[in-house]
Amino acid sequence: MIRLPGFDYHRVRVTDDVALSVAVAGSGSPIVLLHGFPQTHLMWRHVAAELSTDHTVLVPDLRGYGDSDKPAETGADTYSKRTMAADIVALAQHFGHSRFALAGHDRGALVAFRAGLDHPGAISQLACLDVLPTLDMWDVLHGTAAAVGFHLYLMAQPAGLPEQLISASADAFFGHFLDLWIKDPAAIPGEVRTAYLAAARAAVPSIVADYRASAGIDVDHDRTDRAAGNRLTMPVTVLQQDWGAALGYEATALWSSWAPKLEHRTVDAGHFMAEEDPATVTAAIRALLER
Repeated sequence: MIRLPGFDYHRVRVTDDVALSVAVAGSGSPIVLLHGFPQTHLMWRHVAAELSTDHTVLVPDLRGYGDSDKPAETGADTYSKRTMAADIVALAQHFGHSRFALAGHDRGALVAFRAGLDHPGAISQLACLDVLPTLDMWDVLHGTAAAVGFHLYLMAQPAGLPEQLISASADAFFGHFLDLWIKDPAAIPGEVRTAYLAAARAAVPSIVADYRASAGIDVDHDRTDRAAGNRLTMPVTVLQQDWGAALGYEATALWSSWAPKLEHRTVDAGHFMAEEDPATVTAAIRALLER
């Protein structure tokens, strides 16, 4: 098992039936880093090490991923971002942090976004890497350009078929995204890639359930917040690739509707920017923590 050097590992029970695996290091003001798909907490290995020099850094595997528990999908809320956000707040509170900064990439960014809306008193600053909020993501996917998100539609299907199809060729499925979404393949060395594929292979039902929730209950939650005029009250930084032009939207405008204290910028790295360009990501998070 690959571990983050210098980090202590814990298992923390965040609900009656779910414990999260989390790596912890450093001292100072706390920040929690949430990984994306098809990764684990290891994606933060460079950024976490740097931030731990002057911050308390918590790097968990999300529920359903990595070494964290993978409860069976018993209802729409099992893997809702609301449920997963509550996990993270409970995790931070376990270590005595009632208020903390939060940064997420991809799926982790959607969890972070929901945490910011549901728990504004707990989240001091928020960073989201290379996503759109769930409601906006579905709104901008249309026509042939939406083919880039084929996995979103596959995993949105009722339980059974997507799990069967993906499990039958798990390494090819998850490896496809590790290859397609990266500009510098050397940023994910062989041993890390192997760890990602092994973790994803062991978590197909829960990963599909996470995505299925984003085509259902997560959209409902976003719509309710939009109708109520709820917005992110904390300083927010968004780092994204420049893929808005291909899909016909303006990312800054979409994010600004949710985050009035927004700093938005595009980066030259691929989707896995925390691994491809950790210096830029770390600098952006540090700047956010000063806001």
